[in-house]
Amino acid sequence: MRSIWNGSISFGLVSIPIKMYSASEDRKLDLDMLDVHDNARIRYKRVNEETGKEVEWKDIVKGFKKDDKYIVLEKEDFEKANMKKSKTIDIEEFVEEAEVSDLLFKSPYFLEPQKEGGKSYNLLRDALKKTKKLGVATFVMRQKENLSLIGVYKNALVLHVIRFADEIRDPADLKLPSSKVSKKEVDMALSLIENYTTSFKLDKYKDVYNNQLMKIINNKASGKKTRAKKVDTTPTQADDLMAKLKASLEKKKKKSKAS
Repeated sequence: MRSIWNGSISFGLVSIPIKMYSASEDRKLDLDMLDVHDNARIRYKRVNEETGKEVEWKDIVKGFKKDDKYIVLEKEDFEKANMKKSKTIDIEEFVEEAEVSDLLFKSPYFLEPQKEGGKSYNLLRDALKKTKKLGVATFVMRQKENLSLIGVYKNALVLHVIRFADEIRDPADLKLPSSKVSKKEVDMALSLIENYTTSFKLDKYKDVYNNQLMKIINNKASGKKTRAKKVDTTPTQADDLMAKLKASLEKKKKKSKAS
């Protein structure tokens, strides 16, 4: 793995030099955009708006428009904005894991100790494991301030970049139903959930869609046709809800007995 950010974690007066690595991979198939007329590949170009000529990466800078004029920013300007946050992941407080909504999570990153940081790294990791708490920290990466949570995955410290409050939309704008649900229906749903409850095992779940899409690609390459399976997406009517819950429960019980 290649590190994408080098710096340190600090909590209190303890400083831990670390390297950061992306903890996830994109599972999408590598598809190119093509011209429908001749299947030629479509490519993007960085073009000067005034001259129409292509511009090389080395000649591109970033700027902020102010009063119809651009203020050009250099690499040093981004670091000067907050030198500490560009170099340090500063843990400001610790919170209970259960207090954090899953909606906030964006991207996970593994943290690895650098030289002389091994013991303090293990100290933070073991303390977080024992308390089941998460460290709330902020830092700057790629000219952007990130809010993050530091926890433990297996035997490594993992940093989760999370969303700021102003990045979450208000669900009050949604048109949510006001239909009342009976106690019998809730009890039946609870029973169904209980029967479907197991221990979470991540490796049990596979990316089926990519494999199926690859099968279609191979079929098209060899001139074969792939038949689409019909999927029943009929909404369950309110007066049929109890019957569907009962049928689901019976189906699960029969499946459990068979296995």
